Amino acid sequence: MSQASAAAAGISPFPVNGELPVVIVGAGLAGLTVALHLAEQGQPVVVLAKRDLGEGATAWAQGGIVGVLGSDDSVESHVRDTQDAGAGLVAEDTARFIAEHSARAVGWLVEQGVPFSPDPDGPLGLHLTREGGHAVRRIAHAADATGKAIHESLLGRARAHPLVDLRARWMAVDLITNRHLKQSEGSAPRCHGIYALDIDTQRVETLPARAVVLATGGVGKVYRYTSNPDTATGDGIAMAWRAGCRAANMEFIQFHPTCLYHPQERSFLITEAMRGEGAVLRLPGVPSEESPWGARFMAAHDERLELAPRDIVARAIDFEMKKHGVDHVWLDATHLGEAFLKEHFPNIHARCLTLGIDIAKQPIPVVPAAHYTCGGVVTDLSGRADVPGLFAVGEATYTGLHGANRLASNSLLECVVIGQTCARAILEDAVPRVPKLPAWDESLVENADEQVVISHNWDELRLLMWNYVGIVRTTKRLERALHRIKLLKDEIEDYYANFRVNRDLLELRNLVVCAELIVRSALMRHESRGLHYSRDFPATLPVSFPTVLTRKAKSRS
Repeated sequence: MSQASAAAAGISPFPVNGELPVVIVGAGLAGLTVALHLAEQGQPVVVLAKRDLGEGATAWAQGGIVGVLGSDDSVESHVRDTQDAGAGLVAEDTARFIAEHSARAVGWLVEQGVPFSPDPDGPLGLHLTREGGHAVRRIAHAADATGKAIHESLLGRARAHPLVDLRARWMAVDLITNRHLKQSEGSAPRCHGIYALDIDTQRVETLPARAVVLATGGVGKVYRYTSNPDTATGDGIAMAWRAGCRAANMEFIQFHPTCLYHPQERSFLITEAMRGEGAVLRLPGVPSEESPWGARFMAAHDERLELAPRDIVARAIDFEMKKHGVDHVWLDATHLGEAFLKEHFPNIHARCLTLGIDIAKQPIPVVPAAHYTCGGVVTDLSGRADVPGLFAVGEATYTGLHGANRLASNSLLECVVIGQTCARAILEDAVPRVPKLPAWDESLVENADEQVVISHNWDELRLLMWNYVGIVRTTKRLERALHRIKLLKDEIEDYYANFRVNRDLLELRNLVVCAELIVRSALMRHESRGLHYSRDFPATLPVSFPTVLTRKAKSRS
């Protein structure tokens, strides 16, 4: 798109106001944190969202954000809880850095107008709750819709800022690196911008950039059942991998223990904070003198009961479901009372009520579902990836914070803390000279003949991952999965090479890359640790290390 046509369409041309922008892929908490900090320092930014601006994972987050704020809390306590949840693979320096900056991160969100649940007697005037794996109450929240409250506040700020160009329905296709440049031989590798699809016009545009920030979220949609929104297709991880970046700990996929089990609602999450406030898990059909809804079962799996870390709770539910042949378990909060539930969990109460479930009078049917990607693009504590000019923040990354399992509510905190350091690093770097970038070439492709090929491969991939690469794994299943994934990948790449791109094709292409990374990582880990449980290697090794995958580029990059 020319500068003239871009301006006529209401889109800021490149450069923006004579200055090369930073292009941020993703409009969730991570992306908006980077955008606002850059814009406040006079740096133009362009933020791309492949669907509507409010459809990312941030707005779906219910629980809250960690803040080491209370007099009964400390940085050391938070670091210890993070390490315990991470099962020996947490990078201590990362955990300490994040914990030390947690109070400042929460304070910044308060300054942005986020309406956290108040408590006049609480630190910063905030009500703090507790979630599984935390020793004390340290979770700042906005009832049970914290992510929505945060996202709406930051999005409002971004919309009002003249240097933030928000573009809905724009999807990144691929990063532009030296391999795209004819004159690149012998030059240092660098990310110069991105190719992006304007979904409404179906045109792929070339966007040069001072830096590119990947804030695209996780890979939940690679599984059949997930708590994630449709945007979670691993776009940033796949693009960075194709550009030559390392990926780490991709085997550690967190399955949230309590996703609502209902035919009309497959992705509605029942926040961990509900168990933090006293809700308990029960087995349907198993008699109990205590309750007509069935017996509690967590005591057989962990002394922390329902407050055990998510991997333990999810595996316990999976075990009990298979043992007793049930499709779900119950999450029983009836003893907490209707007034308490309406005050602390108004959205869950209302949503379940529309589905015929009164959570004050009956338990909630729940199952585990793919929830969070603990691995991703390897970055430092400023979000720098392996390719200069490329940064990544949030769930798409591996910083060492989450180890083998994420501690509840650390993810939103990581987005803010690393988002701030990322913006600072971009501003400190010298402004690069971006060469003339080639336009997207569609001269040898045509419109797709049958979209059913995409939908069929999508369904096959997600079912394959659910059955073979789920909560409990075996080497034989992983090897079978890898074999089929490679065949699917070849089919998808052939389709990509011959037909014009659309969002479904791009997402499928990215998902199959991420699926391969997950399986390859799982095959490399000969133990059970955290979120990765293998029947062939049930023991936990005394010493272990992150799983780091390196891609050897086939061409100049």
